[in-house]
Amino acid sequence: MKKLLDVIKVKPQKDYTLLLVFENQETRLFDMKPYLDKKPFTKLKDSSLFMQAKVAYGTVVRSGNIDIAPETLWDNSKRLKPLLPINNRTKRVGINL
Repeated sequence: MKKLLDVIKVKPQKDYTLLLVFENQETRLFDMKPYLDKKPFTKLKDSSLFMQAKVAYGTVVRSGNIDIAPETLWDNSKRLKPLLPINNRTKRVGINL
């Protein structure tokens, strides 16, 4: 059984994606667009509500009891590489969340 990782930071983006940091410090990108036509997520088409995302109880929540399971966020997100090559050197780049 794999360990369930909590979300510790979230930054909603205008393109209906979420920048996430999990407790193992991995940064990932989750695309909410495929979920916006499914209940209860249809309310998130309102961008002001979408942008209210915050972390609570190890996952992403919003007012109106709209949350999404952390395992869904992990399993359906893409890992963002923490290292970027710059001038033949490797520099660690963080994402400000």
